[in-house]
Amino acid sequence: MFRAALIYRLLLDALTYAWLRLRPSSTVAAENLFLRRQLALYQERNMQPRRTDPATRLTLAMLSRRFESRPALVIVQPKTLIRWHRQGFRMFWRYKSRPGRPRITIELRQLIREMARKNVSWGEERISNELLLKLGIRVSPRTVRKYMPILPGRGPRGDQRWRTFVRNHASAIIACDFCIAVTATFRLFYVLVVIEHGARRLLHCNVTKYPTAEWTLQQLREAIPYDHLYRFLIHDNDNIFSGELEKSIGNLGIKVIETPYRSPQANSICERAIGSMRRECLDYMIPLNEAHLRKLIKDWKHFYNRERPHASLGPGVPDPPIGVPAPLQSARHPIDDLHRIIAKPVLSGLHHDYGLLAA
Repeated sequence: MFRAALIYRLLLDALTYAWLRLRPSSTVAAENLFLRRQLALYQERNMQPRRTDPATRLTLAMLSRRFESRPALVIVQPKTLIRWHRQGFRMFWRYKSRPGRPRITIELRQLIREMARKNVSWGEERISNELLLKLGIRVSPRTVRKYMPILPGRGPRGDQRWRTFVRNHASAIIACDFCIAVTATFRLFYVLVVIEHGARRLLHCNVTKYPTAEWTLQQLREAIPYDHLYRFLIHDNDNIFSGELEKSIGNLGIKVIETPYRSPQANSICERAIGSMRRECLDYMIPLNEAHLRKLIKDWKHFYNRERPHASLGPGVPDPPIGVPAPLQSARHPIDDLHRIIAKPVLSGLHHDYGLLAA
């Protein structure tokens, strides 16, 4: 709105000046004398003038170059007019001398961000060379660095962090951890959870009152099949994971990786699975004894692997049931007449598994 008013005032003043140039000089002189007389009366009454707007300042500054403007200045002082001249000169050269290189196109900016996001080990030099040699686009490495996104997984030397390692080797990593559960008679039990990173599949869950290294090793042997493709096992620094246990796991062709002290985020996927077990099962169910707790954990494992959607999978299910998947509805929301919705209770009705059945 301000710019539109400014342009309108400038155009109006330019048209007025052009019209005055066409008039006879005697008429313009008479009008000039008439206006000066009014300004003199205005000055005698000592009235406060309005504050000049940018359009008026620019017009007065440009017209002052056409004649001797000092005697005609009434509402402002000569030094004020000179200051307007200098401000206009600075604004003009600031516009002409805009610093920096011109911005690259939006498509090229998006391409640089995509290349940096998909190739975490590439720097600005590598991306610049890739654009020059493969695509024929000459972009300075400094310009590439300007538009590269700041990735949280980059270390101080540009190397990959733990998060990147886990993401790159997710299909070959399994993790385990313990959590505790209390029965109705206030007996304390330990629950072992073994999960596969890539498919988010719970490989094994079991309950014991006295967790030992021998018991834990036996559970891991039951969880890991003989034809496995796993390469890494992640666990914390609990005393249960003894040196003999790690040596036996190493004989299975799996390298044991211990998380740092007080760093549960290093085993975040297993910790998240245990948190889901607590929030969606153990916080609502009170086990009566060890057998009851084992049954709850078994039912929860089946629900977690076969029926519960996982957002990290797209969403998806770690072990989808064998068969034809649910057909997508032709309409946006209504269900067609060929199917009906069924709900199967899980954990005595704590959760429900929904599906479509032919009508």
